Amino acid sequence: MARTAAAMHILVKTEKQALELLKQLEKGSDFSLLAKKYSICPSKRRGGDLGEFRKGDMVASFEKAVFSGDLLKPIGPVKTRFGFHIIKVLYRS
Repeated sequence: MARTAAAMHILVKTEKQALELLKQLEKGSDFSLLAKKYSICPSKRRGGDLGEFRKGDMVASFEKAVFSGDLLKPIGPVKTRFGFHIIKVLYRS
């Protein structure tokens, strides 16, 4: 069972905006560029890159998506108290 993961995300305020971004990603848009343009998280400066983190470091719904979702495919929208996330899991170990 994986204990660490690395992921990128795009955080927005509304589910509607998250769904619109998901559609753009499905059509081939660049995840990093969308994160830089639309995300409200400070990680937007790094294209949404959150780096590596351990189980227990993130809020429950975000963590569940990261540790159970497909690798390298956009996951979401995932609702947390911060807003709605589109997540791309880079790896788990």
